[in-house]
Amino acid sequence: MKQLATIGIVLTRTNYGEADRIITVLTQDNGKIRLVAKGVRKIRSKLAGGIELFSVNDINYLPGKGGLGTLVSSRLRTNYGSIVKHIDRTMYAYDVLKLIHRITEDSPEPEYFMLLQSVLSALNAPDIEIECIKAWFFLQLLKLGGHTPNLSTDSEGVPLSAAEKYMFSFDDMCFIQHSAGPFGKNHITYLRLALTLQSPRKLAQVNISKEMLTSIVQLTRTMLDRYSRAN
Repeated sequence: MKQLATIGIVLTRTNYGEADRIITVLTQDNGKIRLVAKGVRKIRSKLAGGIELFSVNDINYLPGKGGLGTLVSSRLRTNYGSIVKHIDRTMYAYDVLKLIHRITEDSPEPEYFMLLQSVLSALNAPDIEIECIKAWFFLQLLKLGGHTPNLSTDSEGVPLSAAEKYMFSFDDMCFIQHSAGPFGKNHITYLRLALTLQSPRKLAQVNISKEMLTSIVQLTRTMLDRYSRAN
């Protein structure tokens, strides 16, 4: 059987047998694959360094029957090692891997790989606020899944106004005008930026209060939870 080469990020690792591991890898061009890494838990294993979490790796493997291939060789390409220096970033990075794994099918679009790489890179930079990364990541996932919120008009089709207050309808994925609504011009502007910017770094430069950022993260997370349950 022909050996395949790809670039991948490990999503999950499960110990198998005495020295093996089964890994799930999100690849740049071959979708999501499951591989057995034989002998990887042995001290002298040459495979171990290329299947670390929070890293991008060059991977060579043999496809297998039943969806489980065999890892032939692996080499570290990029290691986001600063993530593990901060407990909050480490825990969130684990959450990111789990979320990507849960949402993606076996043949996800390459954009999911690029999104995961961007999130890990941002988490590796301590100067980028973690809540900013969360808001950007949740909205990007919604966009990739075809569930982009309507940030142009309200539930009646009226253009959103800077002078109005709004509630958010999760059923309709749009804002509803309400005099006591918690969302306004600054929230909507931030959401629009988070959808259009290619990475969280520029978004982190936007001046926004912690309270407002927290409310945006809660809003986008709830949007994503609704979408995730529906799928």
